[in-house]
Amino acid sequence: MKIRMAREADFAQWLPLWQGYQTFYKTAITEEVTAKTWARFLDQNEPMHCALLEIDGSLVGMVHYIFHRSCWTEGDYVYLQDLFVDLELRGKGLGRALIEHVYNAAEKAKASRVWWLTHESNTQAMHLYDRIADKSGFIQYRKLM
Repeated sequence: MKIRMAREADFAQWLPLWQGYQTFYKTAITEEVTAKTWARFLDQNEPMHCALLEIDGSLVGMVHYIFHRSCWTEGDYVYLQDLFVDLELRGKGLGRALIEHVYNAAEKAKASRVWWLTHESNTQAMHLYDRIADKSGFIQYRKLM
């Protein structure tokens, strides 16, 4: 198992993971947004990052994370936006390894925290999250534009 940052040549193997993530959350993201997202991952000037989990030359997991400022701390926060592991490989510690990769990136950059959201129906993932992070107690509100 190896976790590494995405490279341009990874698109064809990353795309099914990205689509699997969308299927899990019952959503569909346009090809245009997908292309823009991928380009941002490869742009050194963007705060968006994609780490990929590789086993025997195949990509089987991904994590997307974004560094952003906070009014509450000197250091950035890191938003772990998307996490996905091939369905057949779940329960083997791969999701945890991807989260720990983000923790390490945040620590290296002297970020103040890593945070993320999950849907209340994602109970399998919450068993892991409850062991490796703290619940904030906050409830998300949003208005789509």
